[in-house]
Amino acid sequence: MKKCRRCTKPATLHITEIRNGVAQPLHLCEKCAKKYLSSVEAGGNVEDPVGEGGNELVAALAGEDSADADALTCPQCGITFKQFRSQGRLGCPHDYVVFRDELIPLLESIHSETQHVGKIPQRTPAISRKQHDLIRLRSDLKSAVQNEKYEEAADLRDRIRRLEEELVEEQSN
Repeated sequence: MKKCRRCTKPATLHITEIRNGVAQPLHLCEKCAKKYLSSVEAGGNVEDPVGEGGNELVAALAGEDSADADALTCPQCGITFKQFRSQGRLGCPHDYVVFRDELIPLLESIHSETQHVGKIPQRTPAISRKQHDLIRLRSDLKSAVQNEKYEEAADLRDRIRRLEEELVEEQSN
């Protein structure tokens, strides 16, 4: 959950403003969002997005962290993070590793997840879905054991056993 850029409350409004050709995200709580929207509707100063000294927000958005991130360059394809931000496309798969720290919050804010799990076609038979679930659970079990999350691993082991029993029953029928 993102926090408001103006105060410490949870952000309920997420806006991306384009200033001087650079996308700048604004995460605001309900109260600060009302101030922001009323100032924009009234033709207020967009440079002071949340009113009452919101210029520190603009400074934070254009601060040192974004300058450092913009300087990152992929050694494989040569794309910079600044180029990615302007184009909206990465240059190669290695960019996910190079720009990881900047991409994770971006993906979480857009998709609420950082891992693509894909979809299974609606017409897929139930047995195929269960086999897919079994593969995913085994992978999750392996990760849980590697990360020493033994309670989670035990739960996954039990779910795998139940699913395997269901599959044996369905295949014998």
